[in-house]
Amino acid sequence: MKVLRLILGDQLNSQHPWLQNVDEQVTYTLMEVASESEYVTHHIQKIVGFFGAMRQFAQSLESAGHNVIYIKISDPTNAQNFPENLLQLLEQGAFQKFEYQEPDEYRLDAILKTFVQGLSIPHSISTTHHFLTQRNTLKTFFEGKKTYLMETFYRAMRKDFNLLMEGDQPAGGKWNYDTENRKALPANHTIPPPKVFQHNVTDLVHEINDRGLKHMGSINTQAFFWPLNRDEALELLAHFCEHLLPNFGKFQDALDTRDWSLYHSRISFALNLKMLTPLEVCQTAIQQYNNNPNITLPQIEGFVRQIIGWREYMRGVYWAQMPNYQELNYFNHQNPLPSWFWTGKTKMKCLQHAIGQSLEYAYAHHIQRLMVTGNFALLAGIHPDELDAWYLGIYIDAIEWVEITNTRGMSQFADGGIVGTKPYNSSANYINKMSNYCKGCHYNHKERVGEKACPFNSLYWNFYERNREQLSKNPRIGMAYRNLDKMSSADRAAIMEHAAQLLEHIEQL
Repeated sequence: MKVLRLILGDQLNSQHPWLQNVDEQVTYTLMEVASESEYVTHHIQKIVGFFGAMRQFAQSLESAGHNVIYIKISDPTNAQNFPENLLQLLEQGAFQKFEYQEPDEYRLDAILKTFVQGLSIPHSISTTHHFLTQRNTLKTFFEGKKTYLMETFYRAMRKDFNLLMEGDQPAGGKWNYDTENRKALPANHTIPPPKVFQHNVTDLVHEINDRGLKHMGSINTQAFFWPLNRDEALELLAHFCEHLLPNFGKFQDALDTRDWSLYHSRISFALNLKMLTPLEVCQTAIQQYNNNPNITLPQIEGFVRQIIGWREYMRGVYWAQMPNYQELNYFNHQNPLPSWFWTGKTKMKCLQHAIGQSLEYAYAHHIQRLMVTGNFALLAGIHPDELDAWYLGIYIDAIEWVEITNTRGMSQFADGGIVGTKPYNSSANYINKMSNYCKGCHYNHKERVGEKACPFNSLYWNFYERNREQLSKNPRIGMAYRNLDKMSSADRAAIMEHAAQLLEHIEQL
């Protein structure tokens, strides 16, 4: 029986059972389509990263003896969407069965489900054999609960996969070392240089531009530095384990202008395209921890928590809550995203750096996303749809299952508390404590009102005042309201007035 199998751009898993044996009756197809490149405006490095990795994966399949049909964005017969391209291939090749792996995005899942319903030939669906949990694992785990406490899920994952365990107890006697993962970088600290690659992607960028695909950001076409195959992804992981893991946990929340990647692994792009698996990532890092006395338990635990805790958890939330999750807007925020989110041209140094870095590298680490860009958007009342589209487009590792749960849930509290027990926001004090951003900034991080007052300060108090009804009874926010209510009526009025002026003139900040 002739079988056509579809592999999506984020399913580049050479370990998949499909690929372990060559079958002459089976043909694999990968395709670059405009419909997947333009549903939001993507960073040029993201488009190049996906297409480049897909092309190298297809070449590796062919080298292994598999039959492959690869449709480039520039191919004249490319219908630029999956259903039409698939119908052409099925008819032209006289295939007798169609198979695909479960997509990780709800939107694509719906497209392919509709497509196979109209087929006259049989079809089957495989899992991606990547994640440690199934789509419905988290929903079943928290059945009957209104909120999904990540820590509970994380501990169960540690036990299930025997990671950093001593019998049935956590190594070191503690499950979580988050309180030791919040240090700023010392002024004289030397950061190891990041591991980068040197891909010439000039021809690919020409193809993308000739097709007219809209995009943002910049790219060095002579030296594209992201990994485009499994071997490079493993190199990046090895570099992290040897050079960065010894200080990862300690400085994972640090914000600093001296380096764009700090102690972060930057494997999320390779991991989300499935060039690596989460279990091998954790086991490799733990092996390095066991062999290197310079790596302490808080460093490795913080990393493992991100992979088997947060990443698996966010995917579980996505499939438990979609499609309604994409409509949630707990605070009814309606403001548009400032235009300088697309240029980085703002007088606020923290946002200038975080956005500028994102445009240059298609990357920012989790605290830059959460406590700088996300924090500002939350305090400014930006509509979650606008922020979702920005995050999904600008970051090379952003795929909806992980982006929307972090944005709408963790960052914007638009889900009303499914993911987080309280909003993650702060005044300028936190940014000054964790970074060197406030030094030399146009604004003064200590002032609440006035021309030079940091906008984060008045917007912070304005956020709590305008959302008092939704938040005042939250036990984790009591201190904010106690401090707000201790202010004199004159001070509070001045802060609210200043915040209103900032929001009215947000484009000039």
